[in-house]
Amino acid sequence: MRIRTGFRDDREAIIGLFTDAFSDAEGPEEGRAIGLLTAALLDRTPAADIIVFSAWRDEAIAGCILFTRLTFEDDPRDVFLMAPVAVATGCQGEGIGQALISHGLDALRGRGVDVAVTYGDPAYYSRTGFVPVTEEVVPAPLPLSQPEGWQAQTLNDAPLEPIRGRARCVAAFDNPDYW
Repeated sequence: MRIRTGFRDDREAIIGLFTDAFSDAEGPEEGRAIGLLTAALLDRTPAADIIVFSAWRDEAIAGCILFTRLTFEDDPRDVFLMAPVAVATGCQGEGIGQALISHGLDALRGRGVDVAVTYGDPAYYSRTGFVPVTEEVVPAPLPLSQPEGWQAQTLNDAPLEPIRGRARCVAAFDNPDYW
């Protein structure tokens, strides 16, 4: 497995991966929605606010994760949201997702990012160091439909202190349907 950073040469493969993986897991409507979200994230997010890691096997995409910046009105910490995350249906259960997440978090640490946040299954994301948090600790940019899925971890040696101020996500995520 080879991990690539960036997406310019891999845009269509990445969008296809998210569309197919979510269609297989959640149905075609969800797959289409996540594919469109992924396209919007790749096309509309400023380069400084998005980091993409993809896993490849024999020139085929096997998994991908996107990190986009979250900003907070009253807090200078550098925070990124990890979402969406997908592994090709035929490659699931092989550790690709966890390897990608670990690689991505290490890369964010290397860039001096303070906190990573995600929104999903706590049983899965706890394997890579995420812990459930309340919105009092990390405010969400929009109301959460499943607050138990809101998770975070620090990427430095500091404890996770409450983040101050209203949260803002990148434009493509500024839609209550995703929260």
